[in-house]
Amino acid sequence: MPGLPETVPTEAYLALSAVLFGIGAIGVVLRKSALTMFMSIELMLNAVNLTLVAFARQFGRLDGQVIVFFVMAVAAAEVAVGLAIIVDIFRSRRSVDIDDVSWLRG
Repeated sequence: MPGLPETVPTEAYLALSAVLFGIGAIGVVLRKSALTMFMSIELMLNAVNLTLVAFARQFGRLDGQVIVFFVMAVAAAEVAVGLAIIVDIFRSRRSVDIDDVSWLRG
């Protein structure tokens, strides 16, 4: 199409990443459901991954993409452990409200 740039500028990726990170941070701060907070943390991780890939693309290096690969591997393990904990809390308390799990403090 005439008039459109061939590639999306890095600033657009960074702006999208900032918006996603902000939505994730607001979700963590304002929500009481453990599942919603968990999804918000994952959204924040994906925003950081987008930033790393954008900078890797801008500078023509693969370092950022390699780091993203490891972050995604750690996030997958976090999802497995986190969801197991959330399911266990739900089975014992019938709620995933963060205020109801204060008994975990020890």
